[in-house]
Amino acid sequence: MRQVLLLLPLMLAACGPKAESLGRVGGAPPSLMLSAKLLTAEGNALGDAELLQLAEGTQLIVAVKGLPPGQYGLHIHAIGRCVGPDFASAGPHFNPAGRQHGRDNPMGSHAGDLPNITVDAKGVGNLNEMIPGLRLADGATPVLDDDGAAIVLHGKPDDYRSDPAGNAGPRFACAEFRKG
Repeated sequence: MRQVLLLLPLMLAACGPKAESLGRVGGAPPSLMLSAKLLTAEGNALGDAELLQLAEGTQLIVAVKGLPPGQYGLHIHAIGRCVGPDFASAGPHFNPAGRQHGRDNPMGSHAGDLPNITVDAKGVGNLNEMIPGLRLADGATPVLDDDGAAIVLHGKPDDYRSDPAGNAGPRFACAEFRKG
């Protein structure tokens, strides 16, 4: 009995909220948390993506595996529809302000522009990014409007400058997000 009581706190900690296990530590809990699989056109899962709406903005957490080492472009797209083979169904980058692409572009950036995700020699990549001010389901221009949004993984790194998509190459994996 004593052994069970000693193990109980460890067992309860292992059952904590998913956001804690993916990198979110402390602070108020998210007001909205969505997760989706990053799928190839053939339906193979390459990883997971999570969106967490917090008071200060949106936290994006992406984990991929089984990819060749290197950097890959990653963007929030305006439509939550992932139809292969090219995922054109996800539409353009989320860009409610009508800006050009890229954090290094003097005319940018899109609200859907994200840092590249780096995949290591073991084929594993992780990105944990806070996007200040970005709202998922409330505010003047929420990401999750009536047609949702998508996270799209591209075949090459984003150059952070070229419009409209940073020369990030073809879209090869996609995760659909819809509210409610």
